[in-house]
Amino acid sequence: MDNAGEELTSAQERDRAARIRVELMESTSRHESERAQKLVDQFVLDAKSANLPAVELRARTLDGHVVKTGTTGWYIRNDHSVAIGTDGKYYQLTVPGGFWSWFTGVELTPSLPLLTVGWGGKDGETGDLKDFLGRALRSEVS
Repeated sequence: MDNAGEELTSAQERDRAARIRVELMESTSRHESERAQKLVDQFVLDAKSANLPAVELRARTLDGHVVKTGTTGWYIRNDHSVAIGTDGKYYQLTVPGGFWSWFTGVELTPSLPLLTVGWGGKDGETGDLKDFLGRALRSEVS
């Protein structure tokens, strides 16, 4: 009987430790997104004051088709996979789609911005958000 009580306590401790780890990761993620959003907000102000032309953003579906989105903004990666909307939102532009999206387009859902763009990607595709935003402001993104 004593072992059963110890196992329950041990299991409860593992569950508690797991919940704490999840809470810490979520807190860190929120904090990072808040810092990244400040950079995005400043970028939008700078882009508008510099009269950097916004374009209608296009997204790429998982099957490779390029579709309209109805959202305007600025691409921050040369492959047009990430953009900042004129609304100050951060958009990942790889989206699910289907046959009808070729005709109707897709509605973008903003993502929480991160301080690192393309995390885990190839060299040259990953970097600090601040650097990507700077390149976009200097019109170095084609």
